[in-house]
Amino acid sequence: MKRKILVAYDGSELSREALNEAKLQARGVPETEVYILSVVTQAGPSANVAVARSMEWELADNLRPELKEIEEEFQADDITVYTDVVIDVAQRNAGEKVCSYAEEHDINLIIIGSRGLGGVKRLLLGSVSTRVVQHAHCPVLVIK
Repeated sequence: MKRKILVAYDGSELSREALNEAKLQARGVPETEVYILSVVTQAGPSANVAVARSMEWELADNLRPELKEIEEEFQADDITVYTDVVIDVAQRNAGEKVCSYAEEHDINLIIIGSRGLGGVKRLLLGSVSTRVVQHAHCPVLVIK
């Protein structure tokens, strides 16, 4: 049976650490696949949909070359890897998209960075990692 690991990647230092953890977990384990997902949610003013959409596409386009480099690093270590940038047009918390992507791809483990927000900030801002922990159908490893 294949083992599938999903890394939620946003370019932050903790998401880079999540990538390293995925490499460690995949090395030496036959038939492990690593999926690296970047989710772009609403960017720009919500009052101007055209400007917001344009910014979302630009953000997604900027992530693709970085993901290509990461893909090459994993392949150099003989790790099967798939990368994807998804624009969440529903404008949900990115954690919702991470969870639905994990279900659609039969993921066995999600690895995600935590930004380390305090309780009040997490309550006010919402937290992608908290959303994933609460709603994922599989185990979640949060990197702190």
